Amino acid sequence: MPRWNRRDFVKGLAASTAFPLFAISGTKASGKILGANDTIRVGVAGINGRGSSHIDEFLKLKTAGVEITHLIDPDSSLYPSRSKRIQDATGRTPVCVQDIRQALDDKNLDVISVATCNHWHALITVWSCQAGKDVYVEKPISHNVLEGRRCAEAAAKYGRVVQHGTQTRSSQSVASLIQVVQSGKYGRLLVSKGYCCKPRWSIGKKPTESPPAHLDFNLWLGPAPQQPFHPNLVHYNWHWFWDFGNGDTGNQGVHEMDVARWAIKGATLPNRVWSLGGRFLPDGPDQGETPNMQLAVYEFGDVLLVFETRGLVKEGEKFQNKVTNEFYTTEGVIRRDGNFYPKDGGKPERAKGGEDVRVTPGDAFGSFLAAVRSRNPRDNNCDAEVAHYSSALCHLGNISFRLGTPARFDAANKAIGDNKQIVESFETIKENLRAVNVSLDNADYLMGRSLVVDAKTEKFVDDDQANQLLTRPYRAPFVVPDVV
Repeated sequence: MPRWNRRDFVKGLAASTAFPLFAISGTKASGKILGANDTIRVGVAGINGRGSSHIDEFLKLKTAGVEITHLIDPDSSLYPSRSKRIQDATGRTPVCVQDIRQALDDKNLDVISVATCNHWHALITVWSCQAGKDVYVEKPISHNVLEGRRCAEAAAKYGRVVQHGTQTRSSQSVASLIQVVQSGKYGRLLVSKGYCCKPRWSIGKKPTESPPAHLDFNLWLGPAPQQPFHPNLVHYNWHWFWDFGNGDTGNQGVHEMDVARWAIKGATLPNRVWSLGGRFLPDGPDQGETPNMQLAVYEFGDVLLVFETRGLVKEGEKFQNKVTNEFYTTEGVIRRDGNFYPKDGGKPERAKGGEDVRVTPGDAFGSFLAAVRSRNPRDNNCDAEVAHYSSALCHLGNISFRLGTPARFDAANKAIGDNKQIVESFETIKENLRAVNVSLDNADYLMGRSLVVDAKTEKFVDDDQANQLLTRPYRAPFVVPDVV
């Protein structure tokens, strides 16, 4: 990974435009304590899809002393429509900038709400903490494993509130259900399973071309390698390219991955991980890189976390949307609907029991603002450390997949083992492929490498190739630092 020292950083910024040196000096630009009546000034970074929802959520909270003062996005064509919504709701006009560093230079700005592409999440989080801002950051908090650890370190070092956009952590009902699973009342947990089955069909192929004049493509790329622009990157399909996204396992899937890990008491990173799958489409390959059919398995001692990602689904068909969790115990299965289904076929019952659990009210954004005001870590429903572990699971599964070797669908694979939930998921993937007319005759999938994980060091054991994928080469000056 290239090193970028302080002198080079300063020279690089001076050569382009004048920005503050908080990102390398570590001095806080603000970091003031907000009283109950103080206005919380928010800058939304990334204002297209999910960022547009962030704007709406903060506008709902304007009576709680919240003001959106900055809109930040490399695509300036978004400014008029987003600004108008704020003007219509509040009568105020936000400052619009393409470069996040300009917004962070404002000492009156209190919060950065991050809804950019995944590859920008960690760098904005670290820079914001160093600048004395609190952060609401969309999932996943990181684009790779090491970035998540840096975010947790930055939040702790600078005393900032960093809350993750896995909203189920702010759900009292889900938190109570997790307590039921962990209580043992319905048996010992054997398999914590998550599903991410949403339509992820072909994105086609689009040729490279010059970026539109309203897009600062250099800023959009940020930490990612320099490369040509093509329209499949902006604004959504970047999810399916490794330089920017993490596939659907690291997109929608991180929500259910988080719940699945949450159910395993004390779980951080697994002892072992392996994954399989591929990118399959009835009409042949498209431009995307990440798998749209994937099975990932994580070993946490005597508990397995099994994750099933399927993108070739359609409402009204046999294989439909399925975004949920299941918890298999020695006595049956507890589902996200809150019911326990006994393995002997007995009558389902409402799952009850477990310890009382406290969740800060106000859903994701309201609870975040409560933590910003209180500075009490217990008010943060999903802090940077929690975010790091759940996001890292997605990355670990993807690393195994990317180091995989071809295997035949029509041949037995002893590596899959005989666990019922794993075997059923693999068979479901095959049935789903056949149902959408993907031929499995002589077809291959990637069988990922089985990787041993040292949870304390957050590295793989005796696998240098896999360890290289825990981070990435950064494009200066957009570098997530080794020391925050």
